[in-house]
Amino acid sequence: MEQKKLTELKANETFEGFVMIRSFVVKTGQSGRNYLDLTITDPSGEMNAKYWNYSETQFENYHTNMLIKVRGTATLWQNAMQLRIERVRPANDSDPVSLEDFVPSAPKSGMEMMRTLEDYIARIEKRDLHDIVVYIIGQVREKLLYYPAAQSNHHSVRGGLLYHTTTMLAAADAMCKIYTELDSDYLFAGCILHDIEKTEELDSSELGLVKDYTMKGLLLGHVVQGPLRIAEAGRAVGADDQTVILLQHMLISHHYEPEFGAVKRPMFPEAEMLHYLDMIDARMFDFRKALAEVDEGGFTERQWRLDNRRLYKKIEEKE
Repeated sequence: MEQKKLTELKANETFEGFVMIRSFVVKTGQSGRNYLDLTITDPSGEMNAKYWNYSETQFENYHTNMLIKVRGTATLWQNAMQLRIERVRPANDSDPVSLEDFVPSAPKSGMEMMRTLEDYIARIEKRDLHDIVVYIIGQVREKLLYYPAAQSNHHSVRGGLLYHTTTMLAAADAMCKIYTELDSDYLFAGCILHDIEKTEELDSSELGLVKDYTMKGLLLGHVVQGPLRIAEAGRAVGADDQTVILLQHMLISHHYEPEFGAVKRPMFPEAEMLHYLDMIDARMFDFRKALAEVDEGGFTERQWRLDNRRLYKKIEEKE
């Protein structure tokens, strides 16, 4: 499928091609007429779009994660590119396109990352910790093969949760070689389980596309749900109280600040390290994603996920 990439469109350029609806909502303009406000995606990224000739009957069968063919003009609005759609129709079976072409995915396959995860689990020597992790992973294994780590923030790609987890494990392994006082069993277990309840917090399809948060996700969230699952696993495997409580503490403190959802701040070294491993991995993902869209020597637009900074892509020296 050869077509212009959304992220490469310039103001006043025409776009015609297939995109996926990530979200859409009917709004009312100043004239009192309804219009369609969409977030559309292609393999390169996402863009806001507007369709002003809205009619309810035309769009009654449209839904999120649906492929559509559009024709429109790129415009610059408040320093962001936007597509003004002029024509739109659903994709059909005869079109040379498939939904999988539009799903951002982790750079490794789910099975490859699962093997890495299982290798780290095998290295956890403390029996209770090992048994808790094995018990929980056994419950969510199939979901981990495709689940994203977020709806729209870091690692919001197919397999993003497992990618985030295995990358953190590799960093944790390195940190344990530098800071030898760290207990690698607890740090590995914390990395594996810190976001495990994203599999219940988010309502995701097997394409790794999140429709919305679940009821439990909205009312409780993964920071609360995770420790509850650890308590259940601890009872099932007969783990001692200290192991369960320490592991629960790592989960309730890994966001660090109360305003970001933490119940407590970290109170032992492995919990502290877990927070920073999580933050570093999330930020490096956001840097990589933002800088992929600019040329060497250029700056990104302001990145609200990174404290509203503009980022610079350095010019690589030629050998």
